[in-house]
Amino acid sequence: MRLRALLETDALGLRLLGGDEELDRTVRGVMTTDLRDPSRYLTGGELVLTGLAWRRDAGDAEPFVRILAAAGVAGLAAGEAELGDIPDDLVEACAQHRLPLFAVHETVAFATITEYVVRQVSGERAGDLAAVVDRHRRLMTSGPAGGGPDVVLDLLGSDLDLHAWVLSPTGRQIAGAGAPLPGPVGAELAGHHLAAVRSGRRAPHRVAVGGTAYSLFPIRNNSRGALPASRDVRESVLSDWLLAVEADAGDWPAARLDLLQGVTQLIAVERERRDAARTVRRRLAQEVLELVQAGAAPAEIAARLRVAAPVLLPGLGTAPHWQVVVARVEWAEQDAPGGAGSGIAGGPVAQALLEEILVDPAVTRPDSADRIAVAHTGDEAIALVPLPAAPAPADPDRADGEAPAEQAVPGEDPALHADALLAAVRAPLSAGLADDGRLTLGVSASVHSPEGLRGALEEARHARRVAAARPGRVCAAGHHELASHVLLLPFVPDDVRRAFTARLLDPLRDYDRRHRAELIPTLEAFLDCDGSWTRCASRLHLHVNTLRYRVGRIEQLTGRDLSRLEDKLDFFLALRMS
Repeated sequence: MRLRALLETDALGLRLLGGDEELDRTVRGVMTTDLRDPSRYLTGGELVLTGLAWRRDAGDAEPFVRILAAAGVAGLAAGEAELGDIPDDLVEACAQHRLPLFAVHETVAFATITEYVVRQVSGERAGDLAAVVDRHRRLMTSGPAGGGPDVVLDLLGSDLDLHAWVLSPTGRQIAGAGAPLPGPVGAELAGHHLAAVRSGRRAPHRVAVGGTAYSLFPIRNNSRGALPASRDVRESVLSDWLLAVEADAGDWPAARLDLLQGVTQLIAVERERRDAARTVRRRLAQEVLELVQAGAAPAEIAARLRVAAPVLLPGLGTAPHWQVVVARVEWAEQDAPGGAGSGIAGGPVAQALLEEILVDPAVTRPDSADRIAVAHTGDEAIALVPLPAAPAPADPDRADGEAPAEQAVPGEDPALHADALLAAVRAPLSAGLADDGRLTLGVSASVHSPEGLRGALEEARHARRVAAARPGRVCAAGHHELASHVLLLPFVPDDVRRAFTARLLDPLRDYDRRHRAELIPTLEAFLDCDGSWTRCASRLHLHVNTLRYRVGRIEQLTGRDLSRLEDKLDFFLALRMS
C-alpha cells in the first residue's frame, strides 16, 4: 500500500505534518517503538508509530529521525496523547531527512492503525502471490517449466509467512519448504484429515498437534475433479494428497482461502504428472501378472521381467529377486447408501494405496516411488517388487578394481516385511477406513526366478487371507506366518500339481458328473471331520451307512484306503491344490 492511502482513511485520524511529495512511498509493514535507536528491528518500508516517550529535549529529535531515514522506513506517525501538539523540532528533523510525518489524534489507538496496515499489506501480498500461483499453474499445465510445488510453498513462506507441506494420505512428506515436518506429526495430521473427510466436515480442517495449530486442505486429482454428490467419498479418501499449513485458517479472509485453494489446484497438476509417470510401471506389472496367472511358460515370463527390471531398478547389472505383495480394501455393504452394497471398485483403491505403502518413508529422493509396479485385478491390488539379489561372496581371483557382480550392500536385508510395511501408516489409514473399511495385506517370500512367481503370488494371497482372519482395520501377514502345507503348496510346479490332482480326483469328478453322487463334497467333509463317521454324517445330513457307501466308492475308484494317514494326506493335498 501507499502512504497516501493512510490519509484517505478517515477512521485512522491521521494529519500530514510534512513530506507531501513522498506520499507515493510503499508501506510494507508497521512497527510501534519508543526506543531511541530502533534500527535493529527495522528492515525498511515500515510505517513507524511512536508515542514520543524517547524524547527528553529538542536535541533528541534529529538523531532519532536520522536513524529511521537510514533504515529506509516509509514514514513516521507520532501520537498526540503524550505531549499534545507534535514538537516543532521533530517536524523540522523530518523535513531535513525527507521523512513523511503524520500526527495521530489522541482518540485513535496505535492498534487501530497497525491492524489496518497489516490487513492492507497482507491482502496485497496475497493478491500478488495469487497471480504468481496462477502463472505457475499455467506453466505446470503446459509442461515441467514451473519447477514443482516446492516453489509455491517457498512463496507462501517468504511472502505470507506460512509454513506448508504436501502430505500423502499416510502422512509422508511429498513437498515442503524449510524444515521437514517430523514423521509422527505428518502421520497424525493425515489421520485427522482422513477422519474429517470421512465425517463429511467442510475443509479446511483445523486441528492442533503438539500445541501447534494446522489447517488442512484436500488436494484432489484434477482429472477426477470434485466428486459429485452421487459419488462415494470412499473412492478417493485413501489416495488424495493434502496441504498442511501451520496456521489457524478460522479467521482468514475469503481472498486468502481462495489463494490456498489455488495452491491445491497447482499441486494437483503435479499429482497428475506423477500418476502419468506410473503408467508404464503399472502396465509392466499388469502384463507380468496376466502371464503368471495364465500359466505362461517361464521363458516368456522371464523375457517380460527382463523388460521390467531396467525400468524398476535402473543400473542393476544382474536379474533381481522379486517379492509379491497383495492388498485388498473392502467396505462394509450395510453402510453403503441405500443399503444396496458398497458398489466401490476395490482394485483401483487398493492399487493407489499399495503404491503409497511401498514407498520407504525414510527415502526423500523424488524417484523413491519409481521402483514400484502395482497392478489390480478385481478387488485385489498386486505389487511386483524388485529386490537386489543377496550379496555374492568375495571372489579372491577377481582383479583389483573390478566391480562386483552384485550391487546390494552386505549385511542389509532388502526384503519387505509385513509388519514393517504398516508400522508407520496403520494409525492414519485406520482413520480413513473408519468403521466400515478394512485393509488386508499379504507379503510373499522373495523368489529369484520366473518359475517362482506363481508360487509367490499364491503365497501372498494366502498370507492376505491369514491377515483377513485377524481383528483390526489394518492387518498384514507375511509368508513366515503360514502353516507348513500352505507354505509348500504354492511352489509345486504346475505340471506336477496337475498330474497329482488328476490322478486322485479326476475319477471322482467323472463319477459325480455321471451319477450326481457328490463324492468330492463327501471327501472334503470327511477329511474336515478328521475321519469321524458320526460327525461327518451329521454335517452332510446323511445316514452313517450312506456315508460308508460313498467312502467305499471313493476308495474303489481311486485304489486308496481312507483309514490310512498317508492316503488321507494325499487327498487333503490334492483338494488344496485343485
